[in-house]
Amino acid sequence: MKYLIVGLGNIGPEYELTRHNVGFLTVDRLADKQGVTWKSDRLAFSTNFKYKSRQIYLIKPTTYMNLSGRAVNYWMKELGIPKENIMVIVDDVALPFGKLRMRGKGSSAGHNGLKNIEELTGGQEYPRLRFGIGDDFPKGRQIEYVLGRWTQKEIDELPIFMDKAIDMVLSFCTVGINMTMTQFND
Repeated sequence: MKYLIVGLGNIGPEYELTRHNVGFLTVDRLADKQGVTWKSDRLAFSTNFKYKSRQIYLIKPTTYMNLSGRAVNYWMKELGIPKENIMVIVDDVALPFGKLRMRGKGSSAGHNGLKNIEELTGGQEYPRLRFGIGDDFPKGRQIEYVLGRWTQKEIDELPIFMDKAIDMVLSFCTVGINMTMTQFND
């Protein structure tokens, strides 16, 4: 069985530690824990590892967030992975910081990266793990907040939530989305 885990974010040092890049940060941590290194590949940085007889591919699209669908569509087809075996890790301002919610499908909720994935893969029926980044910003300042850097308190707590996200991803790859959602979703 093959799985494609997609961490959404933007490339470049100016975005590295921003809230919008929590998908990148989470797959980076997963790659570190598995002892694998990234390589620059077509439309993404990629790596892979075996886990409980599953082949798990990780990508970080290099297309920038709003064109993430190009990378997802390419790698899905290149690796022959069905949409139900894809997991997209994405930031979500509608969830409190650190809250994690896995879904088998759903709307983009205004997230441009998810919108582009929907457009290029043919719909909303793909699993995603929404990583809450909170909504502590004044009206009209969402872009600045999302593209802003984490507070020190958030940085201190982030590894705990990323580790839970990693547990959820590995569970998704081994026992499936329904059991994972039952076990982890609040």
